[in-house]
Amino acid sequence: MFSVLKRLFSKQSPIHAAHPERSESEAPLDDFALVDACLSGWFNTDTGELLQGFPIRPEDRVLDVGCGEGPFTHFCAKMKAEVIFADIDPERVCAVEKLLQGSPARALHPLVTDGNPLPLPDAHLDKIIAMEVLEHVDVPADFMRELVRVGKPGALYLLTVPDAASEGVQQQLAPAAHFMKPNHINIFSRDDFERLVLDAGLVIERRTYYGFYWAVWWAFFWVCKKDLAAPDHPLLNNWARTWAALLQEPGGAQVKQALDGVMPKSQAIIARKPLES
Repeated sequence: MFSVLKRLFSKQSPIHAAHPERSESEAPLDDFALVDACLSGWFNTDTGELLQGFPIRPEDRVLDVGCGEGPFTHFCAKMKAEVIFADIDPERVCAVEKLLQGSPARALHPLVTDGNPLPLPDAHLDKIIAMEVLEHVDVPADFMRELVRVGKPGALYLLTVPDAASEGVQQQLAPAAHFMKPNHINIFSRDDFERLVLDAGLVIERRTYYGFYWAVWWAFFWVCKKDLAAPDHPLLNNWARTWAALLQEPGGAQVKQALDGVMPKSQAIIARKPLES
């Protein structure tokens, strides 16, 4: 994903999600994964929105907790924000720090932590990102309290977890270890996820569901019994080509939207910390 985002940011004009300029045979398959993400409202460099409704501004101080390989940190850095990128894995944090050398970020702060507690002061952040993290933590409510603590009054939160519909399919196909610590130890229904956010004291501003392509991709991945190292199995490449062909059709975006609603890979909530009275 990081390499794909670098290609996106280096383009002179934005990717046209509904009608990619290159033919299916010419474009790298992972470009179409990015097209799919853009159709879902992600990575809008024109508006500065990481996800529709979640803008990143140069004056923002952002926390990306559970940053992984750093694609969301990279976007925030490109938007010239001050970014704290945190992960439990020190090698990942080090790798992201190296990849972001020379970025236009106002400031970059690497942080190795399990996130509970966060070694940050109260009311410190304008934007908080926790992408696919809550399914891994022992006590999600405690983790949410920490995220709320470090946000300023009025801070905006972008939270995502795997959708229960997709997880139900994965449970039938994935090795048992995939649903054991340190992997997915929590599965959130849509009501569960909403309740978790509201109980933490946040106000929900937007909900969205996305990633049918990836829900199917992972189902096929388990069947292939292959690791994540390149090259991908032919079955996965064929699925990517099929999805790319769909997105090139005039009605492709409508089909994608319908399928994303039925079996999304992930569910996202954008929420705000109330202003103090």
